[in-house]
Amino acid sequence: MNRAALRRIWGLVYRHLALYRRSWPRVLELMYWPVLQMVVWGFVTAFLAGVQNNTASLAAGMLLGGALLWEVALRSQMGFSISFLEEIWSRNLGHIFVSPLRPRELVAGLMAMSLIRVVVGVAPAVLLAWLFYAFGLFAMGPVVVAFLVALLLMGWAVALGVTSLLLRFGAGAETLAWSVLFGLTPFACVFYPVGVLPAWLQPVALALPAAHVFEGMRAALLQGSIAWGHLGTAFALDAAWLAAMALVFMRQFQTARVRGALLNIGE
Repeated sequence: MNRAALRRIWGLVYRHLALYRRSWPRVLELMYWPVLQMVVWGFVTAFLAGVQNNTASLAAGMLLGGALLWEVALRSQMGFSISFLEEIWSRNLGHIFVSPLRPRELVAGLMAMSLIRVVVGVAPAVLLAWLFYAFGLFAMGPVVVAFLVALLLMGWAVALGVTSLLLRFGAGAETLAWSVLFGLTPFACVFYPVGVLPAWLQPVALALPAAHVFEGMRAALLQGSIAWGHLGTAFALDAAWLAAMALVFMRQFQTARVRGALLNIGE
């Protein structure tokens, strides 16, 4: 990627950062839900940790760890999708593509904004989990970074799919930006192993990168070992999901450009 492309991506990122610089409610909203989730699950884990039982203490750690890690996937998907929605709400897509900005540079800029939103939103929750409940997310070791990256990539893949639907159906599909990943939560096995699901649902769960991440998290907490098989599968699925959703996005983008939808998608 050449310097001109990087400058165009930075221009898009700076346009969104300027919104947050002048709007403290936007910044507060980034932290609100991750911190709220951490507090709720923190009280649950504090109760379980109070039970004089080693299994209960381990379950408490898995619940809080699952909640914090799942927030990474949620925030990455929402950060990408909502940044794109900002362009729709402000009727700015037409202006963006009058400029030399290319579709892949738009995606790169939205990914950068998503990463910023994840850090700003999830970091306070991780810190408070350590201060209030003595739960260190990074106590699992360096492998937690791989878990975070795998969930971040899954969030981007889902966000590309949501963005494709926005290009196809307009702002009427915007509720999916908040709801679609929540709908995958039962199959992501955030708080329980895949084996708990009915046999016919287990293949669906194992097709999600998140299910392998959380299986790996439980192995790290319970056994102190790295489940390389699950970790490798998570990244392979991430690559497949990203490739498929990128193809769908580019097709929908070309269709929207031919129909002239980029100019009136907010209507």
